[in-house]
Amino acid sequence: MKNKLFALLAVFALASTPLLAQTTASTTPTKIGYTNVDFILGKLPDSKKIQNELEVTKAQLDKALSDKYKEFQDKLDVYNKTAGNMTDVIRADKEKELQNLQSSIQDFQRNSEQSLQTKYQQLLEPVLGKINTAIQEVGKDNGYLYILNSDAGANTTPILLYVGSEDNNVTDLVLKRLGVDPKAVEQPAAAKPATPANATKVNTPAPKK
Repeated sequence: MKNKLFALLAVFALASTPLLAQTTASTTPTKIGYTNVDFILGKLPDSKKIQNELEVTKAQLDKALSDKYKEFQDKLDVYNKTAGNMTDVIRADKEKELQNLQSSIQDFQRNSEQSLQTKYQQLLEPVLGKINTAIQEVGKDNGYLYILNSDAGANTTPILLYVGSEDNNVTDLVLKRLGVDPKAVEQPAAAKPATPANATKVNTPAPKK
């Protein structure tokens, strides 16, 4: 979501540069700023709230998944101990029940992971909107023609490949606009936002015959 939002703005900005440059060159020099949206996100109180909500949701899903697995394992143990004394009809019925439980566990695990991803996007979207608003305000107030995101996202090529000066790094201005004191924020590598952890993996054994 955030990559699409800011990458799209960057592409539009770069595509329209020649035309805008012609109209502004005679008056003021082009002023281009940059920041790191992931870094800003990681420094907001909202990021911690997102992480906490995801952890609570994940714990609930993990508990439900654990209960499902225990039910499967208990029934599998009973089946293994008594299968030799079962009639063919009963044995087939128990095996079908175990297979259905196994499928239910796998479906629940997959749906849990999707649910966490969806919840993360829902929690993240309004925060990114707030960051984008702050960037827009900083750009207008400080006369920037463009403000680019220096990090295009994981496994992608950054928007900015070379920066000769930190003069146009507007990160501190954006943080101030969002109510965060830049002096209280460490500025090494850009911090990554909270991401949902995958639901606990469970390798369910096939019922023994």
